Amino acid sequence: MLIEKELKELELSYYKMKLISLICFLLILCSCTDLYQPKPKGYLSLIYPNFTYRLYSNQNLPFSFEYNNFANVEVISESGSKVLYSKMKATIYLNYYKVNNNLDSLLNDAYKLPYKHISKAVEIPEKIFINKEEKVYGTLFSVVGNAASQFQFFLTDSTTNFLVGSLYFYSKPNYDSIYPAVKYIEKDVFHLFNTLKWK
Repeated sequence: MLIEKELKELELSYYKMKLISLICFLLILCSCTDLYQPKPKGYLSLIYPNFTYRLYSNQNLPFSFEYNNFANVEVISESGSKVLYSKMKATIYLNYYKVNNNLDSLLNDAYKLPYKHISKAVEIPEKIFINKEEKVYGTLFSVVGNAASQFQFFLTDSTTNFLVGSLYFYSKPNYDSIYPAVKYIEKDVFHLFNTLKWK
């Protein structure tokens, strides 16, 4: 009789433990309704110096322009130079061509160049530039999207000189993360347009 009573108590405590375990499991299961989503990588807040410019003039190149003190200019060849933004890991490449009855060919190549990035671009708006006083005419192509180059441009006097430029960043193209740097350098590109003079 005593053994039967103990067995019943053991059986009851076993069922109580099972019931408590089941309730705990259901509570845990119900409490985990929110899905965990990993947060995207954050980007640093980038602050660049104020715009101050100085003149670039090389006796081997038939043009001069002003460039940002934040950058450095290096000559790559007889007809090419680059504006280096080392802290941004960006470079504007400049290539000069002498116009010799080939203006149509040079313009055709300059218009084709930005559209090589069309597969990665969201859009490629054009901005036309005219400075009649200095005889500087050109177009700036802004490549919006995760393309290798964010700017392509050309400047010419339409008779003798033709300058082609392009901006490249030395990092994996991610337009959202480089956007502040792109907007900063865009002002320098416009300043180059406005201060370019043929010799």
